[in-house]
Amino acid sequence: MPDVPVIRFIEADGTPHPVEAAVGQSLKQAALDHLVPGIIGDCGGCASCGTCHAYIDEKHLPLLAPADENEEMILEGVPASRTSNSRLTCQIPVTADMAGMEVHIPDTQF
Repeated sequence: MPDVPVIRFIEADGTPHPVEAAVGQSLKQAALDHLVPGIIGDCGGCASCGTCHAYIDEKHLPLLAPADENEEMILEGVPASRTSNSRLTCQIPVTADMAGMEVHIPDTQF
């Protein structure tokens, strides 16, 4: 497994953004560090705003810890459609086994 996994952030229009993400940082921070459009993170990673909402590729969901009660509450209020694979990227730490993960960005965060 790579020490620096490449994660593909995909905009709502299909534009891909492959990102080398440091293990331990959040998916949100990896996206912001690489100027990926559509991941905002207004609250700075506190799971209080929902502007880092994204859809995690279904096959990679088992790699993630389940969303906690606070994240679930914030996801209830996101403007884009919430689905079973909706997550806040600020709450997902990057691990080496996430190499190849696809993170789909909704068309709006506001």
